[in-house]
Parts: sequence; C-alpha cells; structure tokens
Amino acid sequence: MSKQRLLVIGNGMVGQRFLEELVAKTQAYDITVIGEEIRPAYDRVQLSAWFSGTTVEELTLCDENFFHDNGITFLTGTKAVSINRTAKMVKTDTGMELCYDTLVLATGSYPFVPPIPGNDKAHCHVYRTIEDLEAIQASASSSQSGVVVGGGLLGLEAAKALKDSGLVTHVVEFAPQLMAVQLDDIGGALLREKIEALDVRVHTGKATQNIGTGTTARYRLNFEEGDLETDMIVFSAGIRPRDELARSSGLSIGERGGVIIDDHCKTSDDSIYAIGEVALWQGKIYGLVAPGYEMARNLASTLTDEAKTFSGADMSTKLKLLGVQVGSIGDAHARSEGSRICSISDASRGVYKKLVISNDGKKLLGAVLVGDTGDYDSLLQYSLNDIDLPEEPISLISPQSGDKPVLGVDALPATAQICSCNNVSKGDICASIAAGCTTMGAIKTETRASSTCGGCTTLVKQVLDAELKSQGIEVNNDICEHFSYTRQGLYHLVRMHGIRSFEELLERFGSGNGCEICKPAVGSILASCWNDFILDPKHVGLQDTNDNFLANLQKDGSYSVVPRIPGGEIGPEMLAVLADVAIKYDLYTKITGGQRIDLFGARVDQLPAIWKDLTDAGFESGHAYGKSLRTVKSCVGSSWCRFGVQDSVSMAIYVEKRYRGLRSPHKIKMAVSGCTRECAEAQSKDVGVIATEKGWNLYVCGNGGMRPRHAELFASDLDDETLIKYIDRFLMFYVRTADRLQRTSVWRDNMEGGLEYLQDVVINDSLGIGEELETEMQGIIDTYECEWKRTINDPAALKRFEPFLNDDTPDGDIVYVRERGQKRPARAEEKQQLKVKEIA
Repeated sequence: MSKQRLLVIGNGMVGQRFLEELVAKTQAYDITVIGEEIRPAYDRVQLSAWFSGTTVEELTLCDENFFHDNGITFLTGTKAVSINRTAKMVKTDTGMELCYDTLVLATGSYPFVPPIPGNDKAHCHVYRTIEDLEAIQASASSSQSGVVVGGGLLGLEAAKALKDSGLVTHVVEFAPQLMAVQLDDIGGALLREKIEALDVRVHTGKATQNIGTGTTARYRLNFEEGDLETDMIVFSAGIRPRDELARSSGLSIGERGGVIIDDHCKTSDDSIYAIGEVALWQGKIYGLVAPGYEMARNLASTLTDEAKTFSGADMSTKLKLLGVQVGSIGDAHARSEGSRICSISDASRGVYKKLVISNDGKKLLGAVLVGDTGDYDSLLQYSLNDIDLPEEPISLISPQSGDKPVLGVDALPATAQICSCNNVSKGDICASIAAGCTTMGAIKTETRASSTCGGCTTLVKQVLDAELKSQGIEVNNDICEHFSYTRQGLYHLVRMHGIRSFEELLERFGSGNGCEICKPAVGSILASCWNDFILDPKHVGLQDTNDNFLANLQKDGSYSVVPRIPGGEIGPEMLAVLADVAIKYDLYTKITGGQRIDLFGARVDQLPAIWKDLTDAGFESGHAYGKSLRTVKSCVGSSWCRFGVQDSVSMAIYVEKRYRGLRSPHKIKMAVSGCTRECAEAQSKDVGVIATEKGWNLYVCGNGGMRPRHAELFASDLDDETLIKYIDRFLMFYVRTADRLQRTSVWRDNMEGGLEYLQDVVINDSLGIGEELETEMQGIIDTYECEWKRTINDPAALKRFEPFLNDDTPDGDIVYVRERGQKRPARAEEKQQLKVKEIA
C-alpha cells in the first residue's frame, strides 16, 4: 500500500517537534515540509543568546541528517501561498503544487507592529528571526540609543539585547506596568524599579502617536504627552497568528484571528490540523512553546490512532529578564472566585512574593515572584498537583527558610509534571532511570526534560538522585568531567597526598586539561590547605577575575578596593589615610553594610600604588574579592552601650584577625552582638555570636543574599576558649565537606542528620577529628600573609597590573562624571556627549 501524503507548512519549534514525535511513532507517512526560512528550526526561546556569541548551529534544533534519515522532503526558503481544499493541494511561491492527504498548519505567528505612522522607517525592526537579529545588530553598530516598543516578556528580552550592545536603552509600554499578563501591579512596579536600576529607562502608559525625525537622534517618538528621541526602534508588542493561508481557504477563524481547532487539533476541515501559535483552542492562542509542544505530541498520537487529546496547558513561567528573576504561576491576578492573597514585600532586598490561595486556604491557585524565584519549583508543584498547603501558607515564601516546609520529590505523585516545556512527569523520569538512564544527559536525551528552557534542571536532578538512591545506586556527584571526585573528595586527595598544584592533581587523579568548574574549585582547595600566594605562577591560572587582581571588578572595567577594618573599629588617623588615598586617586567612597569603607574607580594599573599607600599605613586586604572571610560585624557592646553585657568589639576584632585569609567554598560573613538586642545582626550570618550574662551564644549557617536564612542556635553560654574552639572546628569541617560555591546554609540543609549531626561532630567530636580540625585551622592562621603586601613586593606579580604590554598609557575607555561631589561611571549617552564636546 502507498503511504499517506502528509504535508506540513512551517518548520518552527512546534513544527519540528511534531515531526520528531511522529517519526518516532510511525513511518506510515510520506512527509513533505515547507519552511519559509532558509534554515531548519532553531530555538527561539534562547534567541537572545545569539547576541552573546551562541551560533546558529548551536541554536538549531535538529541533526543535519534528520530529514534525510527519515525520508522527509524539506523545502527551505519556500512559502505556501494558497490551499485548494477541494483538490487537497497547496501551491507555493515558486509555482510548485503539492498534494496532500493530511495537512498540518504550523505557521506560527508574526510580531505585531502597532499601526504607528513612520513604523516602516530604516532602523525599525521586529524581534523574531535570526535575520531580525542580524538587522538589529547592524543598526546598533551605528546607533547610540534604542527603544523597544513593548514591555512584555519578549520586549524585555529585546531590551537586554540593546543594552548588551552598549546602547542607551528605553522600553515603551502602552499598559500602565511591565509584563501585565504575568504580574500584578506591585510585581510590575518592582520589576520596573529593578530594571531602571540597571540603567534601562522605562516609560509605561505611553501610546506612540507617530515616529518622526529627531534633532539629537535619528527619530522622535511622539506621545500624547511628551516625546522620546532614539536612533533605532525594536517592536515587540505581542504576536498575531499567521492564519492568512487558512483564512483565504475558508477554514474557520476566530473573531480576533487564529485557526479554530478541537481537542484533537483538527480544524473545520477533517483533513487539516493546526498546532502552535496559529491554533485557537477554546478561544485561546498560546504564546509559549510548551503548549505548542503539547499540541505536537497529541497530534502525533492522533495521526497514529492513539487516543490522546489536547486539554490546554499550564502558562506558568520562570524567567530571568535583564538579570532580574521573575516567576508567575496560575492565577497570578487572583481572578478566581473566593480567592485570597497572602504576600511579602521586602524593599531592602528588592523581593516581592504573592500567593493566591483558595477560600478555604488549602490549595494554591497562583503566585507572583519578583527578585527571587527560589521557591518557584515547589510552588509550581503545589499548584499543578493540587497538593494541600501547610497550615500557614505564608511559610512557603517566608525569608526564614529554616522554618520553610520542604516539599521533597518523594512527596510528588508520579503524575507530577516536572518539565512543563516537554510535558515530562516524575513517572516518565523514573521510568527512564529504571531503563538505564543514570545521568542528566541520558535523561535529557530520553525524555527531553530540561532540554528547552532549563528551568526544571534542579528538580530533574533531585528526582534522579532520589530515584538512584532508592534503587541502591550510587549518585554521581563528580565535580566535572575531568575529575571523578566530589569537591570533598578532591580536598581529601590534596590533604592526604600533599598535592601543591593543579597540574599535579590533574596528572595523578584527573584527565584532560581542566575547565572553568574544576580550576577555581581546586584553586580554592589548595589555598584552604596550604595558604600559598594565589598569584604564584602555578596558581594564578586557576583564579576567578576578582582573585586575579585582588580587587572587585566593576561594571565600567575599573576595580574597587576594600581594606580590612576588623570589627568595624577604626581610629581617626586610619580614617585620614583612607581619605588621603581616596583624594589622591580620585576614588568614590562608600561605607558598606559590613562596616568597611569601599573605594571605587581604581584602574588596574593604580591598584599596586593604592595598596602600597594603604599597607604602609597598616591596612590589609579585606578579601572582598575572594571566597573567604569577608567581615566580622560588631556593635559597640559593653564598651559604650548601656545594654551591652560583653565586649563585642574586642571579640569581633579577635575573630576577624584569627580567620582573615581563610579560603572556603563560598564567602563567609560573621558578626558579634554585645547583647540580645542584636544590633550586629549576628543571626543572619554564617557564624553569629551573641553575648549573654554567662558568656556567648553561638549561631551558625545563616545568610542574607537572594535566599535569606536565619542562623540556628548551635551552643549556649560559652566561654571565650570554647567559643573559638567550636568556630575553628565548624569552619574547617565546612571547608572540608561542602560542595563548590555552597553557602553554609545550603551545606547544612543538605547535611544528613542536620543540625544535630553537626553539633555531634563539632561539640562531641563524634568523628574523632576535633583536634585535627583545630590543627588545620592553626596552620592557616600561622601562614597568613596579606596578599596586597605580598603582591607589591613581587616584581613578577606586579606585571599583571600593567594595562597594556607595550604602552603605559591608562585605559581611555573608562570615563567618569561627577555626582553628589564624587565620580561615578559615565552612562553611554554621557560618554557620547563628552565626545561631542571634545570634537567641538
């Protein structure tokens, strides 16, 4: 029997997924694909990565042999212009006439360009295809500023592309807020605040009347009130279904566009189906890839006589827009009848979280997260799987993560959707593991989980680890492909074998040349064990950017210098030195939250001279650039305060000087408070010490940052000697056993046995390593050397700070302006204005 003729119009992400699903099920069709673009399907979700160097080949979704190997005829650069439903024939712009038995419309959508007079000028673009990106890049090369019309998801992606191209960037949105579909008013306002802090100007509630000629730039956007000048414009104001073929052939079309389909993706013609953004299901056009993939899967099943239907799709999203974390789940606007809201808003951290719960408080209907999406995965599972909420739902988003209910993967049913892009359930992943998929790569290949947007990667890994553990299979936690060891394993190898370099460790216990994961990790381990100078030629190649120059890199290419001020105590003479240095090198000065003074705006070539002035006066490196002890904050304690019961300043200074220079898996912060009024905020630190009438209470494993966690009470009423002994043991046990880049809070949360186990090891010496840990710490203390002072006395190390190999001229690309009496990095338009003045 001859094969059925299947014709697919469109080879975007959804059309390609349909082909893959179908050929995996059957070879019963003679398939022809018409693709309007000159290349096969590519990943539009990751399109912005093209601007940062990702190639078209890397974005391409199929193997170059896919069509040949599956006997598919693929016509690229070809446009379908008409459908003759009676003759079952499609005509193309090249004059070809292609017959079909079954026709699939996967024509997708096109960017909506508002009908603004002047929208067709040169340097006006849309953001949809590779060719669009190439045109945007070309315009950006001759522009100083750019405007994105549209403040939705894609609009903010386009804004990032313009910002990364070095343009002064504006976002113009007709609605009163950004991302009005996904976020509520408060979330939209916070998102705007964060984006504007990144130097992207946001204009909401603006309807562009026309686009005319500018005076200081190419164009002027005229609003009902005011105007805005720019050199280029990108329209990203939503999408419209590409339904012109269906419309002209007489298929049923929705009132506002889109080809009407039933639950089997069938149109009003029994021989024609539609999937993706062209399809209108129950009055909805889905603008995300996950629902399109679900349609593709169901249609492939329908065409192979499997009883599957499309029943809608979850539109929850987790994104990072211009570096800002945003999450939206379910009924984000609380439109469900009887729904209630509980929320938290922390302006100091720039975080807003809202839960929409059912009237009885038992079910999660929706959520909004801005600034911190760490809770997104667990909240999504509560929503999708109808899991009962805890008695206090607010605890799910409370910053006190130590008290937060943990929804482990074991609590999820097999039907729980883990990957929404590809509709992969927990049961699917477990089945693939049972069939032999024991790595993330194998699971991605087998199930496609985590292969599209990557947002579910952590959850997929948790399911994998839990399932392997339940089957008695050892979980592979190798640090990378070059070492078959965890970070903890590498630490022990370095200690036990006295290994002093990365090359020696790689030769004896690794393979290949190393990578950006293992090199910094081993560099940190070597520093933790032997305290060698990190800019020694054998170590310098392992360091991150900041460690390479013993200073913090800033956005304009300059560096900040942070000298150590133990306990925050500093005399007037030393303050005068900092003032003199700031004046001498014209540095911006800022008092940090850790009771230190940060000096910004130093060029690389100035760093050694600045360090010399500071170290000559008695200052040391504050290690603000390293994964090491940063600060030990203190209040004035019993020295001055009428509530103080212990000398917190003296203890803070002693602790900071003791542990300065200690390299660790992640940065460490400490604090000492002189009484329980807690002015030093010790309970938000990795190590916190609070005075009592009888001695000191020790708290551990707290942190601020993106996922704040209160420290836990570890031991009470300690004398000075016992306090220091416990801190020694705690810190060295952390250095020994934590994963790379793992904060103490996460280390403790992942520790089997939790706080009680940690107390048993440190206080009761249950592992018999207490003295060993203390000895190792003493070795670090005894070998401490200020890295700044060592560098300025090392001619070889100083060569790293020459701006150019063949020229002593300072870097002219670093430009400043004055604000509130101090300098700051000039913005793009300010640099341009300065150049115009120079020319004039």
